[in-house]
Amino acid sequence: MTTSKLKYTVPGMTEADAERVVTLLQSRLNAANDLHLTLKHVHWNVVGPHFIAVHEMLDPQVDAVRGFADDLAERIATLGGSPVGTPGKLVAARTWDEYSIGRATTQEHLGALDLVYQGVITEYRDGIKELEELDPVTQDMFVAHTEQLELFHWFIRAHLEDKGGNLSTTGATTEKAAAKKASTKKTGGKKAG
Repeated sequence: MTTSKLKYTVPGMTEADAERVVTLLQSRLNAANDLHLTLKHVHWNVVGPHFIAVHEMLDPQVDAVRGFADDLAERIATLGGSPVGTPGKLVAARTWDEYSIGRATTQEHLGALDLVYQGVITEYRDGIKELEELDPVTQDMFVAHTEQLELFHWFIRAHLEDKGGNLSTTGATTEKAAAKKASTKKTGGKKAG
């Protein structure tokens, strides 16, 4: 997503640096908007024996990620940019696929969310590295968001690991593959039944 030339920015930051930071912020804003909608989608479509635990676990995550979106948008405006939060622009700019799981069991959704969180956190961490020299204020925001996202990811992964710490989604590269792996428990080479 391209941004228009800034008319001003914060004191002590060049316009070129501010434009790059605004681009990084907009990327995370797109991800936060997508993530909070995806989490709500899962909240509405999760079924199975652990329904209520997962259903209720997701609402605080939705609320926090919505808050991240507001933080990101306000930082864009502070730097002299114009945050974009419309669905069409988000879809046009995103670099990831649409969430692919509909009505499904808790384990299937949690398996898919494991991959979603991996992608979001990786992008935040890449942004943290780039912001080291550009803008420590925005970097601090990214660090704070990442801390919370990693905590939420741990909540998801706690449902996907065995007592030895092995994740059921290991090796999955798509949401559907992760969902399938998470819902298939094996013991002694045979499917548990």
